[in-house]
Amino acid sequence: MTCVLVYLTTCILKPMIPILAAFQFLTIFPAIIKRMFTSQEMGRAVGWFPLVGVTLGFALYGVNYVSNLIFPPMVAAALTLFAWIAFTRFFHLDGFMDSLDGLFGGWTPERRLEIMKDSRMGAFGTIGGILVLLTKFAALSSISISTALSAILLAATLGRWASPLVIYAFPYAREDGLGIEMKRNVTLREIIIATLIAGVTAWLVFGWMGFAFILGAAIIGFLTAAYAMRLLPGLTGDIYGAVTTLVEMLVLVAFTAIPI
Repeated sequence: MTCVLVYLTTCILKPMIPILAAFQFLTIFPAIIKRMFTSQEMGRAVGWFPLVGVTLGFALYGVNYVSNLIFPPMVAAALTLFAWIAFTRFFHLDGFMDSLDGLFGGWTPERRLEIMKDSRMGAFGTIGGILVLLTKFAALSSISISTALSAILLAATLGRWASPLVIYAFPYAREDGLGIEMKRNVTLREIIIATLIAGVTAWLVFGWMGFAFILGAAIIGFLTAAYAMRLLPGLTGDIYGAVTTLVEMLVLVAFTAIPI
């Protein structure tokens, strides 16, 4: 009987492992799989990054909605931004800040990669992180209540859709680490899954305008990756985080200009 239960549990859980890996990797989601994920599992997890974004978007909108019921808009925006950072463990923002330190603080590709690997934060990363947070805060405090769900949901989802695109399309800079194992195991199947999730979400949330945001997110992602490729032999996990951060920020900014 025990063997049957173990077999059934394995059959049910196995297809869910890439999804759980995506949530455990990108968020503070509790560790259900209490072991290291294989490189194949992490590669397949990339296809589910936008699903993490959808879930994160709804959670953040919940924080924003409740906060707006209790506090003034600027305080609600600050609390939403705090939750955004906490729910993602500072993960993408840290990558963005490390990317700025490396790309602008080094004079050779080797030195830039060395700086990006250093856990210490430099001037470029600090200033860039402050500016991104200020911009997100300003956008969140300016977006109307009627468009808050669309803005937050699309920002969180498309940020985690753009990163799989550049993971698949661009070479990796290093020959070791989690990033290269993920890169080697990402296939067109993962990109199709990610695009379907992002596309359906964009359509349901914002109709045809949602596809304009998808196009914009892809452009931002590819331009960011192309710029990094001018200075590095390939992308890194920090660049992936930078792509996510920039797409999130610019989607929120775009919503402040929509006359709704």
